[in-house]
Amino acid sequence: MKTLLGALTGATLLFATTTTFAASTVDLTVKGLIVPSACTPSLSSGGVIDHGKISAKDLDPDKPTIIGNHTLTMSVACEGKTLIALQSEDNRRGSSISTSDYGLGLINGTQKLGHYVLRIANPIADSVEVQSIASLNGQDNWYLEKFWDPTLYMSMADMSDTTQPVPVQELLLDLEVQTLINRTDGLDLSNEVQIDGSATLTVMYL
Repeated sequence: MKTLLGALTGATLLFATTTTFAASTVDLTVKGLIVPSACTPSLSSGGVIDHGKISAKDLDPDKPTIIGNHTLTMSVACEGKTLIALQSEDNRRGSSISTSDYGLGLINGTQKLGHYVLRIANPIADSVEVQSIASLNGQDNWYLEKFWDPTLYMSMADMSDTTQPVPVQELLLDLEVQTLINRTDGLDLSNEVQIDGSATLTVMYL
């Protein structure tokens, strides 16, 4: 009997203890939107720009050297008119001297070889001329922009309104790529060095 009373008393005290503290909670919300159509991006030349072999003696020791200007054709085909943005990620992040450009890799793990710049030109959406606009978050504060910096969201707007994207089904544009090697007085070019730029371009649904 004493054992039973002791257990009952312990349970009562436990109940009394747990009811004297207010619970702290936080809500979790899972949300999103399933769109009825899908979009597929593509780049001409398989998305590859090959500069071939470049002599270190042809590079400027005092300032960056432009080693090429190339233009790729980028297209995005959607199943229906869709609000989209294009986002870029620099897969060699940290190897460019500027966060607004894309890196070409590192020499000996520390020396920044160079960078390349992306620029959107001549965009056509559904056979109509449009203009490129940008947003830091892909949601608001859109502004007129041609240069496609890493992580920047790029979309297309009507020629009369740069504040909001327009839905597209067929998008065609020129992607201009300028590649530069940094001044060589701070680079170890005594051995062959791989030009190793890489970026991922993704269609984002708005």
